[in-house]
Amino acid sequence: MEEKTVNPLLKQALELGPPLAFFVVYLYMRDQTYSIGGTEYDGFIVAAALFVPILLASIAMLWRLTGKLARLQVVTAVLVVIFGGLTVWFNDETFFKMKTTIVYGLFAGLLGIGLLHGKSYLSWVLGDLMPMAEEGWMKLTARLAAGFAALAVANEFVWRTMSTDAWVKIETFAFPIALIVYMWVQILSLQKYMDLEPEKSKK
Repeated sequence: MEEKTVNPLLKQALELGPPLAFFVVYLYMRDQTYSIGGTEYDGFIVAAALFVPILLASIAMLWRLTGKLARLQVVTAVLVVIFGGLTVWFNDETFFKMKTTIVYGLFAGLLGIGLLHGKSYLSWVLGDLMPMAEEGWMKLTARLAAGFAALAVANEFVWRTMSTDAWVKIETFAFPIALIVYMWVQILSLQKYMDLEPEKSKK
């Protein structure tokens, strides 16, 4: 399917909407217990179950509007479906909380595998948006792999030692903000490598 142009604000809303929707639904349902099919579910479990179709609907709309999906979006959707399903099936919020660890850990692992083979998978994903010399891509990839690994460890610490309320707030806001800030700091620190790419292309 041919890639289409879409309003960047709408695209961002579709990408950020599901986590924010989960946060709002959780706040509304957290103190409630629901009986479904003869089984009692607390508000977190129900909110996690609702998050799955909300995310899938958002991804479907992105695919329809843009004509493509990033591989990371597909992988994230698959993991959310699997761990959301396990959360409901076993009536255990642990699975949904572990999902974040596995997503961050998977990203770190994939970037790390590329580095072991002397490649930057990050440049393959973002190269068209951010031209940069190969050395810069390798440095950025290594730093982001470390960042994702740190977030995976942080998520394990948070959900195992803090309340569900704290985990929901940190997972929804703190982790994404920390990742964005960390990435931009790294990009700014590698500006000199971005200046080299245009020169190479002129030769």
